[in-house]
Amino acid sequence: MSLRRLSPPLHLLRSFSAVVRFGSVSRAAEALHLTQSAVSKQIKELEAWVGVPLFGRARKRLALTPAGEHYEKTVRALLGQLEAATLELITSDEGAGVLHLSSLPTFGAKWLIPRLPMFQQLHPQITLQFVPYVHSYDFERPELDCSILFGEGHWPGAQAHYLTGKDVALIAPRLATAAWRIEAPADVAQHTLLWHVTVPEAWQRWSETHGVGGLDPLAGPQFDQFQTMIRAVMAGMGVALVPRCLVQDEITAGVVREPLPGGGYRSDLGYWFCYPERRSQRHALDCFRRWLLGCADATVEPAGGPQALAG
Repeated sequence: MSLRRLSPPLHLLRSFSAVVRFGSVSRAAEALHLTQSAVSKQIKELEAWVGVPLFGRARKRLALTPAGEHYEKTVRALLGQLEAATLELITSDEGAGVLHLSSLPTFGAKWLIPRLPMFQQLHPQITLQFVPYVHSYDFERPELDCSILFGEGHWPGAQAHYLTGKDVALIAPRLATAAWRIEAPADVAQHTLLWHVTVPEAWQRWSETHGVGGLDPLAGPQFDQFQTMIRAVMAGMGVALVPRCLVQDEITAGVVREPLPGGGYRSDLGYWFCYPERRSQRHALDCFRRWLLGCADATVEPAGGPQALAG
């Protein structure tokens, strides 16, 4: 079978993908600035090209066949890669480029996004495109260049640079009423402990740091995002351990409080900027890495003290 037979014309694939995306030939035609008859003809031409029905036609409505559904997923991904590659080529003058990155949602919203306008001012020729975090460590995917991950800094095949997050704060609801009195570490045991599913050992580490016994570290509600846990503290659900970089704004604003001086601990875990070695020479990535590490260097974290642990 010839290569030409296996490579349908791009305009046929674009029409096919558009019909699936918009759910009808008429809406696809409008988006593509074509007539309905032209789009219908292209769909039939593509089906003739591949020799497989892509749509079932019942009651004047189009529905993907199983083969068409499988094919459309591949076509959609390929068209997306082609568009990304074309955009990168268009903007590929010296010092320019497109950088595809992902970040944990809370870290992105509370630490990274507020700083990005500065990066845009310094490097207006670089376009940042966020990839869903579900693909955060699949560097084999062509649409992911780098990612901000949470952990100890060891991911196979990836370069990792520490940013922030090891300084963990103990936070409580803002009202220091009798019900929320915390005057010593031992008082924490009297309150509901909120914990993050990614860091189940946090309360155990905290209790070891402050010499507090009798804690059941997994007895309270669990959360999968620190932002949700911060909101739970604000609502009075309990006390929590949160990386200071994610909660300092709320502490400063007084919507939550740190009930104890030096009441947190130093964690082994933090936020790291990661990328595969083979992409380290990309100019856009190098610019973003140097800028990001500069931001991290400007973030002052306690280096020791009674609350510090090795890590």
